[in-house]
Amino acid sequence: MACPSLRSCDRDRVPVLTTRAPAKINLTLHVLGRRAGDGYHALESLVAFAGVSDALALTPERPLSLDVSGPTAGPAGPNDDNLVLRAARHLAAGVPGLRLGAFALVKRLPVAAGIGGGSSDAAAALRLLARLNGLPIDHPAVIAAARATGADVPVCLEPRARMMRGAGEAIGPRLGLDPLPAVLINPGVPVPTAPVFKALGLAVGQDLPGARHPDIADNLDADGLFGAIGPARNDLEGPALTVAPVIGDALAALRAQAGCRLARMSGSGATVFALYADRHRAVQAARAIRAGHPGWWVAATVLR
Repeated sequence: MACPSLRSCDRDRVPVLTTRAPAKINLTLHVLGRRAGDGYHALESLVAFAGVSDALALTPERPLSLDVSGPTAGPAGPNDDNLVLRAARHLAAGVPGLRLGAFALVKRLPVAAGIGGGSSDAAAALRLLARLNGLPIDHPAVIAAARATGADVPVCLEPRARMMRGAGEAIGPRLGLDPLPAVLINPGVPVPTAPVFKALGLAVGQDLPGARHPDIADNLDADGLFGAIGPARNDLEGPALTVAPVIGDALAALRAQAGCRLARMSGSGATVFALYADRHRAVQAARAIRAGHPGWWVAATVLR
């Protein structure tokens, strides 16, 4: 299976592998309930990936380590607890003699933002290690390491639009959706996932009523996709608004811009997104919102 583009360069005569770790956007997020067996929330979500990303490099044949830099490196937390190293350790435990190395992560995406930044970083680490060791990305040890690292890591291994279900362990096939011009906003308030699920208020074994998730056909054009996901929802949006009311302000800013076809929260927030009629409208919207809210993280991008 194809991996996202990797390149090698020569740095002190040591080949360095690099890849992007793109933002994961939940175009929909239905919470079905809370499972009786393990207490996890069961989800159905259509996921797409943005053009904006973190960047990860791996210098082989060096002791396993991680250096983090970039504009959001500070909020990313201690390096030793980073999901990049957790993923590498899980894969090393499953593949005796795994070749490792030194990782360098450039953090550009907001942290605790509902766009899977840490999970995408971890998946990027697994892609690089798989490449270095000649493992296919669907190797059982790679899949097992992704699942052990975090619920959102498996869907980030091959970052293209697809459905994810359960607690993240059930990943659907890649969907050939048309590129979607979008604007992402993070209003600068970190929103940990746990308080949002707590605000949802589901007891173990309890179901959440609501219309079922729409079926998403392969190779939908933009109009077909809007028709399918328009009636869908993000069941965490209401609970997240009680944790961070500024999410509502960000959604209102997106909906006020010309050409906005759909605005919704991603994941457990606080990042929100809007889909626009074309790239020009998306760029114009991002420029206007950035001017009105200079403290917000705003990005015009394309989702795939």
